[in-house]
Amino acid sequence: MSIDLLLLLAVVLVGLALIPLGLPGIWLMILAGVGHRLVISPPTIGWLTLGALVVIGTAAEWLEFVVAGRYTTRYGGSKRAAWGAIAGGLVGAIVGIPVPIVGSAIGAFAGAFVGALVGEYSLERDHGKATRAATGALIGRAVATGLKAVAGCLIGGVLLASAAR
Repeated sequence: MSIDLLLLLAVVLVGLALIPLGLPGIWLMILAGVGHRLVISPPTIGWLTLGALVVIGTAAEWLEFVVAGRYTTRYGGSKRAAWGAIAGGLVGAIVGIPVPIVGSAIGAFAGAFVGALVGEYSLERDHGKATRAATGALIGRAVATGLKAVAGCLIGGVLLASAAR
């Protein structure tokens, strides 16, 4: 195995480890693919492949926030609770919690829960219904993180297969 392929493999593994932590692992992998494309002669990873991976990465990012909102409504929450879950997850991921390494992931999960809870409670004033909606948001956030990890595995696999040609 060549040194360039080993380096790409290392970056892909680091990227996959970053995804559940709420960090931009997918984009690190795609950036490594672009770097591989620019440095290795003749290039083995095509621009079309990289463009397709950007589309997959963008879809995974979009799903990460939308799925929490969908699960919120599936668990009986209102549209306000769904938007609260999306906004809370985004704010929580950005602000994070002061815990090294995993703070942004904890913040995203907590933010989705609190956002849905506040959104539903402000509309219904029913603790049980608000808690159910918030639980849906939390489960949705976990499912979304899993889907994003699957997308990361797909991206990493395509990069490594293309680079190994």
